[in-house]
Amino acid sequence: MKKSCSESRTIQTDGVLPNDTNPHQTLFGGALMSRIDRVAGIAAVKHCRKPTVTASTDSVDFLHPITLQDAVTLEAFVTWTGNTSMEVFVKVTADNLFTGESRVAATSFLTFVSLDEEGHPAPVPSVYPETEEEHYLFNTGEERSIARSLRREQSKHLAHTFGRK
Repeated sequence: MKKSCSESRTIQTDGVLPNDTNPHQTLFGGALMSRIDRVAGIAAVKHCRKPTVTASTDSVDFLHPITLQDAVTLEAFVTWTGNTSMEVFVKVTADNLFTGESRVAATSFLTFVSLDEEGHPAPVPSVYPETEEEHYLFNTGEERSIARSLRREQSKHLAHTFGRK
């Protein structure tokens, strides 16, 4: 079965509160990363309609600071699939509530694995793009998947090498 990228699209908007900010009065990076993981997780479940787990956060690129004057909108959708895994793209937009200025503040790629009833990896539907943005992300997905696999092997090597006490 194939599903469109838009079937998993999930959008969340929230404000920035003082307790979410660092001494520079901008949103803590970790607070944004938590929001990214949550919205991406919802998109992953919408795609496969099964429980999922985060396998990796491939990247989070902080492009512009997010301030107390901003509303933060996170848009997530599945862009590429393997057999049991899904790549989810998250675009973070900051909208200044007073000026109306809007900017892409961050982008992120995460990988989720679908689980069956016993908690084992389960097959996921393939995905197909419809919009120009989705086509671009879909067409470059395999390249990111290869880079992810290489990085995972490097992480395993590091864990083996430095994990001993």
